Amino acid sequence: MLRWPVQKTLYILFRILTRLTIIGLDNLPLTGACIMVTNHLSVLDAPLIFVCLQRKDLAVLVAKKHYKNLFFRFIASQAKVIWIDRFILEVKPLKEISTYLKNGGIIGIAPEGTRSRTYQMIEAKTGAAYLASLSPDAPIIPIAISGSDGAVPKLLRLARPKISIQFGTPFRLPGVDRQDRHAGLQRNTIEIMCRIAAMLPEKYHGFYAGHPRIKELISTAETNI
Repeated sequence: MLRWPVQKTLYILFRILTRLTIIGLDNLPLTGACIMVTNHLSVLDAPLIFVCLQRKDLAVLVAKKHYKNLFFRFIASQAKVIWIDRFILEVKPLKEISTYLKNGGIIGIAPEGTRSRTYQMIEAKTGAAYLASLSPDAPIIPIAISGSDGAVPKLLRLARPKISIQFGTPFRLPGVDRQDRHAGLQRNTIEIMCRIAAMLPEKYHGFYAGHPRIKELISTAETNI
């Protein structure tokens, strides 16, 4: 595995080719189980998160459709990769993820399940909330990425796109009632996405635009400054 030289090279390239701002990296625990959740705007998002991490125990959940993409597979292979089907709930990867978290690892997942073609947040699937329910003691780290949308064309024109990646305050979700699991997972999924949205400019809120929970989180953050 060429993790360190690949990570260092990508970091240098991002610093040279973009105007990259990294905020709140100290919110990411250096040890112990945790789940990173992020919005997904661009093919650059995963490498952006990767260059920020000091931890070597990252496992990323990647859709099987990306397996044939050699570049993406190479970057992903610098961490532990768990290949998942976005449309089928498979027992084997779920057990692998649960075991990895119980052993103190860090998991990264984009709750939306795919890159947004509108450059705004799309409705998320409940997979991230479900994973969190399997490991309720693992804190969740919301990550908000802005500016990566449209960055690739700018890079091709040798322009330096302005990109921001913010690591938010760790949080945990309430338990899910087995008698009404669907409603509980939906509620927790909305909480995850609102936590991410609260760190993003309003133009990215998309499906979650105007949600009162976003306003509440922003107000709380401003009060604590």
